[in-house]
Amino acid sequence: MRFGIGDAVVDVIADIDRFALPAGFLPDCDLEALLPHRDLLEPDHVDFAGGTFLLGVQALLLRVAGLVVLVDTCVGENKSRPNHPAWHERSATGFLERLAAAGVAPEAVDVVFCTHLHADHVGWNTRLLNGRWVPTFPRARYLIGKRELAQWMGRAQQDPGVNHGSHADSLLPVLEAGLVETVEDGYELAPGVTLVPLPGHTKGQMGLRLERNGARAIFCGDAIHTPVQVLRPEWSSRVCADPLAAAATRRELLECAAEDGTLLVPAHFRNCGCARVRREGGGFLLVFGPG
Repeated sequence: MRFGIGDAVVDVIADIDRFALPAGFLPDCDLEALLPHRDLLEPDHVDFAGGTFLLGVQALLLRVAGLVVLVDTCVGENKSRPNHPAWHERSATGFLERLAAAGVAPEAVDVVFCTHLHADHVGWNTRLLNGRWVPTFPRARYLIGKRELAQWMGRAQQDPGVNHGSHADSLLPVLEAGLVETVEDGYELAPGVTLVPLPGHTKGQMGLRLERNGARAIFCGDAIHTPVQVLRPEWSSRVCADPLAAAATRRELLECAAEDGTLLVPAHFRNCGCARVRREGGGFLLVFGPG
């Protein structure tokens, strides 16, 4: 899937096309309250009969201003994730082949931007080679929020297996290779390509704001997991570090998107990659795709 934003081009590179989560993933969720929006949400985003939300685990390949930027790196292969069977010891997934089909070899990636450091956003940071974890993108700068990195480094001192083990197999190898660059609010990758804070899901989550040729977009990681949260922005996930802050960040994103036409590019929207938002009464509705 490919779409344009001004002079930038985005390809959605799937790692897991359909990842089902129980409705309890949003603890305040009431599926019956969503039935008026059933035609919008099914079949891609909610399975009402099964009582699950359907997410895609995918990377966003951004080509802009001569740079090849990979936003988030999904689950990866050969990673031990016993608590998540769909993530555990995966092989032959075709992820790198799909990246190649979009015209990019691992060596051609200039920047890897991790919006945050949960295991489903850092997995392809590394790959297993001769029994060692090595950077998948050896020429890239791996950009990670300074606050985000400090938080997880601190937790890893208490528990080396933190975050499903991804700290050890997907973060430390790129740190040891000297490829990580810590960044803060306002960091500019290129003209009109800026990193911004999106706290709540994790304390240090960041997004990428794109303003090129009159077009606006924000790559917003897990600030919005599912289109359900556009309809009900007060519903934060059970894995959000600060649910109230997450809801406030989400509402701010939606207000801005409805006000100025900013395209939302979340990490997990299946079969669309992005969406536009408009006001509807006191809430919001969305239109899938770049519009």
